[in-house]
Amino acid sequence: GTIHLFRKSQRSFVGKLTHEFRLVAADRRSWKILLFGAINLICIGFLLMWCSSTNSIALTAYTYLTIFDLFSLITCLISYWVMMKKPSPVYSFGFERFEVLAVFASTVLAQLGALFILKESAERFLEQPEIHTGRLLVGTFVALFFNLFTMLSIRNKPFAYVSEAASTSWLQEHVADLSRSICGIIPGLSSIFLPRMNPFVLIDIAGALALCITYMLIEINNYFAVDTASAIAIALMTFGTMYPMSVYSGKVLLQTTPPHVIGQLDKLLREVSTLDGVLEVRNEHFWTLGFGTLAGSVHVRIRRDANEQMVLAHVTNRLYTLVSTLTVQIFKDDWIRPTLSAVPIANNILNLSDHHIIPMPSLKAADNLNPVTSTPAKPSSPPPEFSFNTPGKNVSPVILLNTQTRPYGLGLNHGSASYGSVLNQGFGIPGMGATQGFRTGFTNVPSRYGTNARGQPRP
Repeated sequence: GTIHLFRKSQRSFVGKLTHEFRLVAADRRSWKILLFGAINLICIGFLLMWCSSTNSIALTAYTYLTIFDLFSLITCLISYWVMMKKPSPVYSFGFERFEVLAVFASTVLAQLGALFILKESAERFLEQPEIHTGRLLVGTFVALFFNLFTMLSIRNKPFAYVSEAASTSWLQEHVADLSRSICGIIPGLSSIFLPRMNPFVLIDIAGALALCITYMLIEINNYFAVDTASAIAIALMTFGTMYPMSVYSGKVLLQTTPPHVIGQLDKLLREVSTLDGVLEVRNEHFWTLGFGTLAGSVHVRIRRDANEQMVLAHVTNRLYTLVSTLTVQIFKDDWIRPTLSAVPIANNILNLSDHHIIPMPSLKAADNLNPVTSTPAKPSSPPPEFSFNTPGKNVSPVILLNTQTRPYGLGLNHGSASYGSVLNQGFGIPGMGATQGFRTGFTNVPSRYGTNARGQPRP
């Protein structure tokens, strides 16, 4: 092959990240996201300064929602990057799981921020500082305006899917109960409040309402503890809103089957098993590859006379309606028939010797057995209280003569024994000519028909 003397060095992680960022920035659709990201950073800077000047932890908790908006914008950029990338040998299923990981990381970081607020609020209950309300209301409206403007202006595909697919939070459930009562009075509001509100818009409005109540109570009664209570309320709402999304995206990362498609998958597999030529469907495994993308693999056993391509086309046509990335393994039924020999049998292969020795089991191990319990006994153990004289303990192997007539013409030794030799080795019946000798190791046994107890003919 070609020898490369000066091979190009591998890029560093920062270099690869810069290259991918340039790839995303080349698309004009991402310019809007980058612009909102820059404005978001400016707003976060101003809000953090106002949090420090007002000494309000409730405003700090509300500012964390603006930081979460920055994470959502980054997730949207990753979604655009995933759409540009094609599957590679390393990532054969594509890069859709990157946006799932981005959603999971964003929601987990938001919950960590809520836990940090709860910890700081517990410390403030012991010693409540004074709250300055000069910029509290201004920071609230700036954060509310920017959060709503960001959520409604940019369609974030990953978070939009998760917010609809994940289970509802406790805040959504309570607002839904309240909305039903309001829509019963004013039916025109049903399109806004029902079936359930956007969780991000809902938490932004609820947080701003808590800060407005805090501002009024501090201005009227100088009740500074309400700031800590509002911070706890915003933190709990944030945690309750992000937790179902974290659970849903975590299940996608664990490659679990969505519960709402299990019934449909079972129905499709039953239809596949009834197709012409299909004998068995096994080793089926289906999992969520990305948001709205289901992958799966299945093994199909078919008849030996079935057409593989035809069965593959029918199976794929049935499952492709639900599983977009599908791998089907078709294999024909193979009956395993054991053979005695792999080569032709010779003519004299069955010409056995005239004497056959029946091997008996080893008797050395039997000497160590306890005749009562049939378990190995130690040499030093005393004899049992009851023992039985089991016959055949010291029986030696029996040698049988193979002089009997063998029919069927299989190439075996044929021949007839004399009448006297037959009587010496077993039972005989007079008048029947050459008699087959029974396989027994006893000789001189009194015969019922041929001989008496002494071996002489009966009168």
